[in-house]
Amino acid sequence: MDDLAIALASADPAAALPAFEALVQARVGARLFTIMRFDAATGLSRRIWTNAPEVYPVGGEKPLPDNAWTGHVIHQRRDWVANTPDEVAAMLFDHETIARLGCGAALNMPVVVAGEVLGTVNLLDAAGHFTPQRLAAARALRVPAAAVMMRAAWR
Repeated sequence: MDDLAIALASADPAAALPAFEALVQARVGARLFTIMRFDAATGLSRRIWTNAPEVYPVGGEKPLPDNAWTGHVIHQRRDWVANTPDEVAAMLFDHETIARLGCGAALNMPVVVAGEVLGTVNLLDAAGHFTPQRLAAARALRVPAAAVMMRAAWR
């Protein structure tokens, strides 16, 4: 956590992103880790961090679909958890790419500050990865996630 605090204090607004990933990897683990920033005005979500830039590059944008995932994560501000490839495929359009990366489980956590969804932290790994213990560890990182997203947006 000290490394993240130092990175948050850095003059570089992006310095906290890799430090946050290191914290997530140490506490929860994820084969695929991305952070998406949500723009409510445009309805677009933009990738601000990834550990797989060759497949999911930083800067990639996508419109949020009008579906159950958006209702659950963005409107209801609830975590979405899938622990099987079938659950991933039922909700994520890029499930084939996800499967090719060896992932069959996903956790998408909304980052909410002052009632506004800033974006999501997305962790994907092998089927069954998101045990109750790992979910609790991930959820304990909500405040650092909010600090990281607010810092990354500060110019």
